[in-house]
Amino acid sequence: MRKTARYASLAAAGLLALSSLTACANDAASTSADSGSKGDGKGTKVKIMVGGLDKVIYLPAMLTQRLGYFDGEGLDVELLSEPAGVQAETALVSGQVQGAVGFYDHTLDLQVKGKDVESVVQFSHAPGEVEIVSDKAAGDITSPKDFKGKKLGVTGLGSSTDFLTKYLAVKNGVKVSEFTPVAVGAGPTFISALQQGSIDGGMTTDPTVATILDKKAGKILLDMRTPQGSDEALGGPYPSSSLYMQTDWVNGHKDTVQKLANAFVKTLKWMSTHSATEIADKMPADYSQGNKLLYAVAIKNTLPMFTKDGVMPKDGPETVEKVLKAFNPNIQNADVDLDKTYTTEFVDKAAQNAG
Repeated sequence: MRKTARYASLAAAGLLALSSLTACANDAASTSADSGSKGDGKGTKVKIMVGGLDKVIYLPAMLTQRLGYFDGEGLDVELLSEPAGVQAETALVSGQVQGAVGFYDHTLDLQVKGKDVESVVQFSHAPGEVEIVSDKAAGDITSPKDFKGKKLGVTGLGSSTDFLTKYLAVKNGVKVSEFTPVAVGAGPTFISALQQGSIDGGMTTDPTVATILDKKAGKILLDMRTPQGSDEALGGPYPSSSLYMQTDWVNGHKDTVQKLANAFVKTLKWMSTHSATEIADKMPADYSQGNKLLYAVAIKNTLPMFTKDGVMPKDGPETVEKVLKAFNPNIQNADVDLDKTYTTEFVDKAAQNAG
């Protein structure tokens, strides 16, 4: 039971070379997080690459493992981490992993490149992103109209933060060629770039946002952690973090995909009935970076972005189409069928199973 619509697509930066990808994947594997509830080795093995395991916007991935829901479905899930969603995308299409946790917009990007990929569980209906400006630049940047001539941080070139930054610029009369995107990752690397003046501002997520505000290193320019913030900045709901997979793999492993959907939908429902502090208590200790109270605040501020059922928000894909078409000529000229970019088949069945 697939709920579909037709939209145009997006294009992103070219795929990373497989040689460098292998190195990245190996690095990611070496830092694969403590699961809290490892599979017993007898369950179905699934590898999922996450565009930053410690980012609150992708919190459902690790939380599902910590709650034991993967094990409960008979799955042995290995979570790997890359600093940017575009790298998770690359790992997926290269076949190194079976799933990716990243932004839904990558499914459009990949369709442009001839790859059929679909979101099978939609974690969110808002980006969860915040545009931050440094204290030093705060007087010069009071809205995206002031992006001209500025250096703006993004997690990676071709990432969803890159896409959204370009849209905000174009929407406010600044050409893509009139500012400089700088790939600075997230966490300490983003904060350092902001403090040292390598960037004037940038787009990032919690817990980086909470840390910057705590350090008084920057100020919030635009907050897209809530549906309301998404509406104001982007003109509608913006489905972002999701579990997406190659369509051929989904069609050939429906039982496994259903178990993944069951586990993630249970987690989203659990999140909707527990406090930020309770959620923080379930996460790996190092995610709080030594300040559990601040980490709980970061979770609380980001919780409104999440869906409760994993279903694609109504009219969400139209917003994504509008955003991406605004700055990328390849998207403007493409004819992409969004029938192939998401499905609610598995989350609908998960809801029935839970009921």
